[in-house]
Amino acid sequence: MKNLNKATLIGNVVKDPELKYTPQGTAVVSFSVATNRDWKDASGVKKEEATFHRVTAWSKLAEIISQYVVKGSKVYLEGRISNRTWKDQAGADHYMTEIVADELILLDNKKTSQDATPSFPDNQNEPDLTPSPQVEPENEEMPF
Repeated sequence: MKNLNKATLIGNVVKDPELKYTPQGTAVVSFSVATNRDWKDASGVKKEEATFHRVTAWSKLAEIISQYVVKGSKVYLEGRISNRTWKDQAGADHYMTEIVADELILLDNKKTSQDATPSFPDNQNEPDLTPSPQVEPENEEMPF
């Protein structure tokens, strides 16, 4: 039997995505998405809850996200759930759960800070890439 690790979210981007590059030159972007849930408790009082999800994307998708997604953007994303552990310089253990996105669709018409068109570029226009700080490769620990 086949296994499945798939996450699907629709939510709002919490802050502008951060684009970095691995020492090998692979783009990686990280950002958070908030999803909201409303319900009524047993006494009929309306309740609300926000859940924050850390999202990472790699390569071409990372570059596109960094150019077109901004704080407040409503997005649909698909990916896989990933758990990472690492030790910091002091030897303390750290744990992180994140979604590694492999698809993202903008759902609103907000204008980005870099372009007045909120849709992804066509194949004729490459994103304008600027160098960013280096991070570790995808298959190694990335404590950012």
